[in-house]
Amino acid sequence: MKSLLTYFMSIFTIVSYSQVHKGTVLDSIGNPIENAYIINIVSKTHAHTNEFGVFQIDKTTINDELLLSALGFKKLNYSVNESDGTIIMEEDIYKLEQVTIQPKLSAMNVISKMDLSTNPVNSSQEILRKVPGLFIGQHAGGGKAEQLFLRGFDIDHGTDIAVSVDGMPVNMVSHAHGQGYADLHFVIPETVDKIDFGKGTYYANKGDFATAGYVGFQTREKFDDSSINLEVGQFNTLRTVGIFNLLEKSRTQNAFIATEYILTDGPFDSPQNFKRINLFGKYTGVFADNSKFSVQVSRFSSKWNASGQIPQRLIDNGTISRFGAVDDTEGGTTSRTNVNFSIVKPLSENTFLKANSFYSYYDFELYSNFTFFLNDPINGDQIRQKEKRNIYSFNAEVSTKKTNAAYQFGVGFRTDATTDTELSHTKGRYTTLENIKLGDINQSNMFSYLNAEFEFGKLKINPALRVDYFKFNYEDKLATLFQTQSENKFKASPKLNFIYSQNSNFQLYFKSGLGFHSNDTRVVVEQSGKKILPTAFGSDLGTLFKPMPKMVITAAVWYLYLEQEFVYVGDAGIVEPSGKSRRLGADLGLRYQLNQWLFFDTDLNYTYTRSIEQSSGQDYIPLAPDFTATGGFSVTNLKHFSGGFHYRYLKSRPANEDNSIIAKGYMVSDLNINYVIKNFVFGISAENIFNTKWNETQFATESKLQNESQPVTEIHFTPGTPLFIKSKIVYKF
Repeated sequence: MKSLLTYFMSIFTIVSYSQVHKGTVLDSIGNPIENAYIINIVSKTHAHTNEFGVFQIDKTTINDELLLSALGFKKLNYSVNESDGTIIMEEDIYKLEQVTIQPKLSAMNVISKMDLSTNPVNSSQEILRKVPGLFIGQHAGGGKAEQLFLRGFDIDHGTDIAVSVDGMPVNMVSHAHGQGYADLHFVIPETVDKIDFGKGTYYANKGDFATAGYVGFQTREKFDDSSINLEVGQFNTLRTVGIFNLLEKSRTQNAFIATEYILTDGPFDSPQNFKRINLFGKYTGVFADNSKFSVQVSRFSSKWNASGQIPQRLIDNGTISRFGAVDDTEGGTTSRTNVNFSIVKPLSENTFLKANSFYSYYDFELYSNFTFFLNDPINGDQIRQKEKRNIYSFNAEVSTKKTNAAYQFGVGFRTDATTDTELSHTKGRYTTLENIKLGDINQSNMFSYLNAEFEFGKLKINPALRVDYFKFNYEDKLATLFQTQSENKFKASPKLNFIYSQNSNFQLYFKSGLGFHSNDTRVVVEQSGKKILPTAFGSDLGTLFKPMPKMVITAAVWYLYLEQEFVYVGDAGIVEPSGKSRRLGADLGLRYQLNQWLFFDTDLNYTYTRSIEQSSGQDYIPLAPDFTATGGFSVTNLKHFSGGFHYRYLKSRPANEDNSIIAKGYMVSDLNINYVIKNFVFGISAENIFNTKWNETQFATESKLQNESQPVTEIHFTPGTPLFIKSKIVYKF
């Protein structure tokens, strides 16, 4: 009898623990909380919420205790009742102990969420600096897209990093200035809610340019308060930001408008006369089945003058100051208009759809003079790069979760149609001396991918395959006869990743995969389709762990092979293909919360970069950084105070292939302090607090001044900002 009773108790236990409990986690006003971590204290099973705040947890029976935690919310104990339940979590200050390491490919994104909360940003440059290891530099008066550095790449303006905002790609293919040109200035920093990033070639839903990595920005759906922000600083700097809620707080509807206006002359001897205007509006609606629909419209325009890159010899002989110019008629104008529709919709209990469709109109005109009088000793070498572009795109992904498995299937397309893409020789902006290139470009990319995740206990195996089809068309308007030059290419990019999660505090991973970056259409048709989509192969071995509740450490060693580098040719204003390369590196990151209000962070990145096809000593890749470091302290909620001190360090690096010319490194430190009283925030910030003389961007360029008989090859640079103090006042209502 006793054995029979034991048998039935065993059966009851097995049946009980095979049960699945389902629930939904919401905030205090009913909005879903994504990525909340739920653990069953009895059975030790765990789960995470999806985009709708929904979770399923195995081996959970009535009266079991669940422990819930989510970044920015208080921990909560919940007793399971008879039915699937809705759980409300109360908001709290951000704490590192709330961070749980999820068994997912982009688990490090939790770091950017923490960094954004402890040290908010107020410029597009600062947004990009939130990605660990990503360095930026500006070299055209603030209006041109930043120069980017990541994992041993001088990415120029975006050749090897895919940038997007709310599903809209920022990189411009076959751009008038440079392939992959990524101008993020249409984003108002205060509207950014999340930063999704990943390094390497391992992500099936990321295609063109995602070789060194990708960055995806997601804007907010709502604001707790409306606000008006006024900032005033040195160099005739003025910035205003307005954020206005259009609807009362609601779970089902949110809408706001954000505006930004910036003026500055910069520290240069010739004023920049820089002006930028941003308008952004977003509406989000939630339906009865938890479907979420949003529409956003934005308009950005910018105009500026620039002093350009100046040669070191003019500084050394005292002809001009560090903030002087050889040709101060450089500069430009640019604008972008976006309309973006997106939807997230549950199709069944374990399946949902994400889709977005957008249209962008883009206008660009840039004047540069890299070589001064090298090619034209009379009129100078100024060039104009210009284009008008229409972009149409659609992306859709269906995700479904099975027992111990999950699948994502995605499809989409993007078409870029440019009119009068131009490269011309000019003088003083207004005089056109010669059209060097002029034509219409039409480039289309259709893609599909399948991503699978299989769980074997604590091990997750993630195979994936992405396929892309490209069509390149170019009509040369300088040709004698009309002709459409056309090429096409198919590309398959397999991925295979392994993630081992011991628990919510420790993860090991090995990632591998093929990626690519596309070539400029004009280069593609000239080369009759050779090396249209050069392959990149990458692999990462790393870990993400919490040795203690208030510390997060990331570490990785990695390898990246590139079938073809892209090199920017300044005097021609074009991107040309180069040879094969390899990069090996190591990344180390640390986040530590010293107490309730003090946070420490640092990221260290080392890379060994060489060209494969050149002999030893001639195989350096110009401007590829081999060591970078960032770090600092952040203060939040110290009574009425917040702020921080942060530094960034870039080691000196080769500026040419034989390392005979060096681009000097630098270390720059910034400080900001804010004080909150009632509905007001008062703040002061200081960039480059030690007034370091540093070169923000540098190039080894051959140039010739009008009074010189022979050209000189040396460092040409744009100076980094000196000590720059700015104050602000914010009113919330």
